[in-house]
Amino acid sequence: MKNRSAAQRRSPFAKAMLICVGIALFLGFMALGSWQVQRRAWKLDLIARVEQRVHAAPVAVPAPGLWPQIDAAGYEYLPVQAHGLWLDKQSVLTKALTEDGAGFWLMTPLQLADGTQILVNRGFTPEKLRAAWLQRIDAAKPATEPVTVIGLMRMSEPGGGFLRHNDAAAGQWFSRDVAAIAQSRGLSRAAPYFIDLGVPAGNPAHADSAPATAELRPGMTVIQFSNSHLVYALTWYGLAAMVVVAAWLVRRHDRARA
Repeated sequence: MKNRSAAQRRSPFAKAMLICVGIALFLGFMALGSWQVQRRAWKLDLIARVEQRVHAAPVAVPAPGLWPQIDAAGYEYLPVQAHGLWLDKQSVLTKALTEDGAGFWLMTPLQLADGTQILVNRGFTPEKLRAAWLQRIDAAKPATEPVTVIGLMRMSEPGGGFLRHNDAAAGQWFSRDVAAIAQSRGLSRAAPYFIDLGVPAGNPAHADSAPATAELRPGMTVIQFSNSHLVYALTWYGLAAMVVVAAWLVRRHDRARA
């Protein structure tokens, strides 16, 4: 009995389970590899799109009639400029994690002459200044001096952050959700996008961008993106190939011991 081969000791059920596990692993690894290939194509398109746009001269923000057509592929990271009045009292602070550490984005609506509003990310402020900013927002008075805003168009970030949902009632914002912020602040004609204040160096309007201060740092839009998806894809495909080799070795071993 003790000298029976491994192939003889392995029951039909165990063989079936090994086959099922092997097939599942192979298909899973292949699917993950293909997903990374798709992600790589998306990332390359994003990098090319951003590189092409961020150095262009700013154009006027899209008119309300164009709002239904606005999407990431056609407009995100496009340099734009707008002229209007700050609605400081309708500002909100949204959670941010940047190269400067944790803190908040100061999101303030800009009221345009046609009565529409555009949320503007005026920059990053450290976490320790949250209470001071909330007091300043609460005490803000209506602006009387119009300003010109130059920055990059960004798409709304609905829902919230990872495992964290925006809570308008509590003033807790974990993403720049334009529709939710507009509703909570009473903005009846808000654009479906927001603007990151400031444009990168090399843009013709960079000199006109808002300067950074100790309290607020604009121009922190991430425009450099890592692209390791090919490495990930090859890793997953390599694991799928290892499953095939392992199955072949097991089969060869079973036949040799039979």
